[in-house]
Amino acid sequence: MRRLLLQRVQKYTALKSRKVCSLLKGKSNMKFKTRLRVTFISIILLPLLLTIMAFVMIAIYLMNYSQGLSLTDIDYSMMSENFREFTNTTDQAYYVLLDQVKEDSSRLEDKEYLDHINEEVSRKSTYIIVRKGDKLYYAGNEEAAQQIFEKLPAYGDENLSDDSGYFYNELEKYVKQIDFTFRDGTPGSVFIVTKVNSLISRHLLIDMFVAIIVILIFTSLMLTQWIHKGVFEPINELNVAMRKIKEGNFDYVLETDAKGEIGDLYRNYEDMRLRLKESTEENIQHEKQNKELVSNISHDLKTPLTSIINYVDLLKATDQTDPRAQSYIEVLDRKSLRLKKLTEDLVEASKASTGVLAVNREKIGMAQLLDQALGEYEEKLEEKHLTVVRTVPEGESYVYADGRHLWRVIDNLLSNCAKYALEGTRVYIELVRGKGSVSLSVKNISREALNVPPERLMERFVRGEESRSTEGSGLGLSIARSLTELQGGTFELAVDGDLFKAVVTLPQSS
Repeated sequence: MRRLLLQRVQKYTALKSRKVCSLLKGKSNMKFKTRLRVTFISIILLPLLLTIMAFVMIAIYLMNYSQGLSLTDIDYSMMSENFREFTNTTDQAYYVLLDQVKEDSSRLEDKEYLDHINEEVSRKSTYIIVRKGDKLYYAGNEEAAQQIFEKLPAYGDENLSDDSGYFYNELEKYVKQIDFTFRDGTPGSVFIVTKVNSLISRHLLIDMFVAIIVILIFTSLMLTQWIHKGVFEPINELNVAMRKIKEGNFDYVLETDAKGEIGDLYRNYEDMRLRLKESTEENIQHEKQNKELVSNISHDLKTPLTSIINYVDLLKATDQTDPRAQSYIEVLDRKSLRLKKLTEDLVEASKASTGVLAVNREKIGMAQLLDQALGEYEEKLEEKHLTVVRTVPEGESYVYADGRHLWRVIDNLLSNCAKYALEGTRVYIELVRGKGSVSLSVKNISREALNVPPERLMERFVRGEESRSTEGSGLGLSIARSLTELQGGTFELAVDGDLFKAVVTLPQSS
């Protein structure tokens, strides 16, 4: 019977669970927050509904459960105080009969009086048994009395106190005993028997139901609070962080050591925030550099163009036979060449930075190419009283590079020395063979202190001096770096006060 009842409850639970799951699946188009709220409501209502249905079925079972139980062994003990509230009926009859015993026990021999008492208590699942000696003298419920009679305590084993009784677990009976003596001297006992299962259905069931409801509500509230802290609060924090990013604030940090989806979400946000911050800073820097680039290009183009325009005007106003006319022409020639060189450098710098230049790498002797470049710059270096200290290992140092581009790199480095090195100082040029590479270093003392970081010096139109009074375009180092990288090498600068050092490293050729 009990197994059948449990099976029915399980089937009903499974049916309701499937219906709820189907309902939640059908809400796939809901917002995440709304879907969670529906889930929370289901978490609360479903257990409550199932609990109510289970208790209704159990109640029906207890109300209709038959008394056909096995009566093989006596299993009784003192009733605990927790059951006192279920024994009010038994206690009421007990005190009535106890008073009668004290007043006149002979009346318990009157079966009409016993019928009267039994009729009063029978409405509440209670009946009376009277035993005379070892024989059944009176039974308020004949059938039930026959089942329990042989299990009843012996004469003299009556309750130790008025508040105590016996509970028969297997029989589901609560019994109170009063001993007395018949008028003929035969020992007798009166027993008040209450069916405990009926009491449970009326009292215990209600209290258990209320307790479970309270527990379920409390558990659901705790679960909801836990979900709120674990889902809604992180989502709200993330929403605030995203709003900060929307407003341009990339310094709002979300830190968490949580695992799972929320932790991944936080970490993804942090990665995105850092990338956006880096990208934004780069864009700001590029914008700043572009403004400077435009300004520098304008300045460097405007200077020779202004000179050309001015000298053209002077030449127009001067007689061609005038000796000054020839000097004007020389200036025009020089400025035109400077403008041409600047334009060529600008074009080459643009091509080198975008990687559109053709690169034809081959085996090239680095030492030989360096000596050729030093030969061409010998006169310019001597004009500035610069002494070249050359350190080259024995034998040729071969590199795998483009000869034309490599020449331009060396040319730009030596040109940089001729323009910016302090007169009367030394220029140190060293060639070093490493493992799989050859490095060329050029080191000199600058005419003015270098207040620009190395990375900044390799940008376009950036010079180490502020006045821009030299004829340099500010493109030489930028071009040298781009061309070196196009050949698979590296270009490094080091600046320490007025000390300038450039290192070009290229793959070694076998």
